[in-house]
Amino acid sequence: MSLFNLFGNPEKKQQPTKSEAPSHWVKCSSCQSLMYYKEMEKQLNVCPKCGFHLRIGVNERLALIADEGSFVEFDATLKPIDPLQFVDKKSYAARIDEGYAKNGRYSSVVSGECTIEGSPVQLVVFDFNFMGGSLGSVEGEKIVRAINRAIDKKMGVIIVSASGGARMQESTFSLMQMSKTSAALARLADAKLPYISLLTDPTMGGVSASFATLGDIIIAEPGALVGFAGQRVIKQTIGSDLPDGFQRAEFLLEKGSIDMVVPRYELKETLGNLLKLLLP
Repeated sequence: MSLFNLFGNPEKKQQPTKSEAPSHWVKCSSCQSLMYYKEMEKQLNVCPKCGFHLRIGVNERLALIADEGSFVEFDATLKPIDPLQFVDKKSYAARIDEGYAKNGRYSSVVSGECTIEGSPVQLVVFDFNFMGGSLGSVEGEKIVRAINRAIDKKMGVIIVSASGGARMQESTFSLMQMSKTSAALARLADAKLPYISLLTDPTMGGVSASFATLGDIIIAEPGALVGFAGQRVIKQTIGSDLPDGFQRAEFLLEKGSIDMVVPRYELKETLGNLLKLLLP
């Protein structure tokens, strides 16, 4: 009798896929160093070896910025429609459903009200994990509603951008959000209320060409990629070489395009101090 007959022939154990397998190690995308994930969490997902700021999700960002237990979300039930019945490799509706299954929300924006160092503020945070943080009709509506709440309640507004730009599946509907949000920010300025824009990696396309660069104070995290088009496209358009790091936060600070580059562990204190100075 063979061993298979003696012990049976159990089915071959299926190995977990790469997405299912737990990963306890994080690789820095800058210096390529491997670090234990708990070590990175203690460092706020900043590489302890080279200081590179890795991308973080919405929940981590809210925990980092908002006072504990103070954040109240608004407009969480807003869901995009599919006015163009858009289909590329997948339908737009399918991509929205996939984003919901992955992130538990129908939008790349989380908006709400909180306090930062005791100062009340309307806070909008982009989620790059939802369709690349793209700007669509729902995202624009959430931003405008947050601005309107700030005007009604005499608060400031903070928008944390992490986006690849306007959402192509909505075509002109998404491009309209650039002017829609900019007009709302003009009303906020007329009300003499502050708007602080926080640029994280990456902030590109229509987001960088509209509300992300309209802040009374524009802050960026170290090493954040900020620009409209990619380096390759710009080089092909103008036909000349570009300086190294010309779309990074430090270069933009040197050229006067942003006001501050603030490390992640100093963000909450910095934002709190600015709100105290700027709020009437």
